[in-house]
Amino acid sequence: QVMEGEPFYHFSHRGTRQRALSRHWGWHMRLSRDPQVLWFEQQTVKRRSKRGAGVVPTDPWFPKQWYMNNDIHPDLNILTAWSRGYTGLGVVLTVLDDGLEKDHPDLAANYDPLASYDFNSNDPDPQPRYGDGDKNWHGTRCAGEVAAVANNGICGAGVAYNAKIGGVRMLDGSIMDIVEAQALSLQPQYIHIYSASWGPEDDGRTVDGPGVLAAAAFYRGVVQGRGGLGSVFIWASGNGGTNYDNCNCDGYTNSIYTVSVGSVLGDGHRPRYSESCPAILTTTYSSRTTSKVQIVTTDLHHRCTDKHTGTSASAPLAAGMVALALEANPALTWRDLQHLIIRASKPAHLQAEDWAENGVGRRVSHYYGYGLLDAGLLVQEATTWTGTRPQEKCSVQAVQVPRDIGSRLTITMDASSCSKSIRSLEHVQVQLSLSYSRRGDLVVALSSPMGTTSTLVTVRPYDTSRDGYKDWTFMSTHFWDENPKGIWTLQLENRGDNQNTGQLTSFTLHLHGTDEDMPARHSAATATDECLRRDEQGACEDCGSSLYTHHGSCLSYCPPRYYGRARSATPGDTALVCASCHPSCYTCQGASANNCTSCPSGRTFQDVTHTC
Repeated sequence: QVMEGEPFYHFSHRGTRQRALSRHWGWHMRLSRDPQVLWFEQQTVKRRSKRGAGVVPTDPWFPKQWYMNNDIHPDLNILTAWSRGYTGLGVVLTVLDDGLEKDHPDLAANYDPLASYDFNSNDPDPQPRYGDGDKNWHGTRCAGEVAAVANNGICGAGVAYNAKIGGVRMLDGSIMDIVEAQALSLQPQYIHIYSASWGPEDDGRTVDGPGVLAAAAFYRGVVQGRGGLGSVFIWASGNGGTNYDNCNCDGYTNSIYTVSVGSVLGDGHRPRYSESCPAILTTTYSSRTTSKVQIVTTDLHHRCTDKHTGTSASAPLAAGMVALALEANPALTWRDLQHLIIRASKPAHLQAEDWAENGVGRRVSHYYGYGLLDAGLLVQEATTWTGTRPQEKCSVQAVQVPRDIGSRLTITMDASSCSKSIRSLEHVQVQLSLSYSRRGDLVVALSSPMGTTSTLVTVRPYDTSRDGYKDWTFMSTHFWDENPKGIWTLQLENRGDNQNTGQLTSFTLHLHGTDEDMPARHSAATATDECLRRDEQGACEDCGSSLYTHHGSCLSYCPPRYYGRARSATPGDTALVCASCHPSCYTCQGASANNCTSCPSGRTFQDVTHTC
């Protein structure tokens, strides 16, 4: 009996997960049919956070983490997600790479041996191999981006600093299909997210993808992994930009089962190493040209680095943000997450010539996908998202007899037969076989009935292959949520000399999507502005009793160099404001020099006096 004198009873049942958000149908049915039970409710864990505790971590290198500490606008908006109480708690993530320094003081508390393995030496310990110039630092750096421990006085903070982190050592040895498949299917009921930053050579002349076993592991992962919700695979789009490579020639990045992440510099420019292709879904920061500080993370020999960079630095940041979303809503499927990532990505200041609006009004680019990922928006969308209807697939075969390519070949096809099962598109694939005298000279583009054109592969000047494409599958995310009904157009164009010849022997269009009208779903993000009263200039004067007024807008946290306090001592006034810290502090709990909780770069925190 729960409460004295009240007829409430608490029953606990071993068979339901403690964190289960969905009701246990068996017990639900039995209790609802029992005439003696007047009322019952399955108890779920409610999220409660301590008010007034600072959101900004006190780690000594957090002031260097420009991509998440509000130094640049927009940043990845991690602080907003943290301020809502999401830090990756309960989420398990593993980095598939060259090992993980599991005893690193900024990783050890979050390290999870159950999410780790060494497939190079076939043992459970992912510790990297030292010596040989210590080149096996990559996995340890990627892991720190996701889950470096916060508020422990060491290094910086990971995006999902309360998540469990594992490492798989697999790249420090000969890589075979079976090794990849074993890594991709490690503990799929225990690990939620796999982060990977590897693939075929980024030399601008390779066309290669997963072998039979790895391809089966991807499919089995999304179908059976995570209790049937699907494993989440986060992938770096590739570093072949200087070789004019295109990530649609990489079968890992362009798989519909992976979330492909692009890179951008802090100032919004495109890094020279970044590749473009329409398989890229979203983008995070990877480096910065305006200062020597790049991505801050854990390094070998218990050290810290602020020099991590490349597309392989972008993917783990996105993986950490997905961990925050999974904590906010553990019931999300692998497809739900792709829908949410698209809705939480913003073109912002990302620079490219090819930004174009698709048929449902979203701007999209071959370099950045739908834009810069916003963690605050991602967790907000996740909390209110209702699951998508099942994935439908519809394939249309368009070429029966071989067609000469010449200088240009255009193939049109009507996909109206698909509109019975698919009302809103997700991934679109083009599977083709063709011969060509110089493969890299051929540009392939696909246009939808709603007028969106997606360049499936661009010119690759180093690709001199005479092999053409043998049953290769290209993928585009740019038609997401469009209606497939109508005429699709495939265009092959020779951008080399006019001696080039070849034949298209087969072409199949694979449409994936759902029968729901997805554009009719309204974004949760439209209701974010909670201002109660504005002044003549439009600046907010009153943000209610749960948000802080700061520079005329309403925030769920106070940024670095500010602390939250009541606006006035009047009992009736519940308004909160962000007030300035003493100039010597980076974070603080009050206005004076001895109220510091952490210090700017170059100053040391004095524990006893709370000064910098």
